Amino acid sequence: MTARLSTVAAAGLFIILLIWAFSGPVYAASVRVADGDTLSIGGQTYRLHGIDAPEAGQRCTALQVNDWACGDAATRRLVELVGDAMPLCQNLGRDDYDRILAVCSVGSLDLNRTLIEEGLAWAFRRYSEDYVELEDIAREAGLGIWQATTETPWDYRARRWEVAEQVAPDGCPIKGNISNNGRIYHPPWSPWYDRTKISLERGERWFCSELEALDAGWRAPRWGN
Repeated sequence: MTARLSTVAAAGLFIILLIWAFSGPVYAASVRVADGDTLSIGGQTYRLHGIDAPEAGQRCTALQVNDWACGDAATRRLVELVGDAMPLCQNLGRDDYDRILAVCSVGSLDLNRTLIEEGLAWAFRRYSEDYVELEDIAREAGLGIWQATTETPWDYRARRWEVAEQVAPDGCPIKGNISNNGRIYHPPWSPWYDRTKISLERGERWFCSELEALDAGWRAPRWGN
């Protein structure tokens, strides 16, 4: 009887160790960077509180060249900062899109703060003044987006939206695309917006707002990893 119990215990221990060995990498693989200020952890979307990074397809003014891909730079930097780690995010509530507003960190590194300090995001003063002083320091140093006067992401979004809604059906400019990657919606500031064609016959459709697209089961595109 004792030998039999030992065998059962050993088998149970083996299963526990097997689960433990594989659970870490599987969980870590669920961390995705959507863009310069948005993360997905375990399928839940986290919007970095108090900052607004350039949109994925946005370009910013620079002194030495005509412009630079500031949106791509912000996204790449967030991917680098996260690395293979599991960010810890302080939940500060949810926004209108059911994203968790959060201050996220990797070890002692505050992701929100770092992007502001390096000139890769604006302080989102409309909603918070937490990073205003750090933004002022980055602007004074001419870092990143502060190399020269450039368009803010909220103005960029508004401008692209205004142009797109003039020609979109019923003034609803968000494109709900269906591909091998699932149902993905592209707002007018998406880098793939112009190349995305809508086929109503395939079940694709137009949306009047991001919230409408989310409620219908579409997701935002991811530009990071």
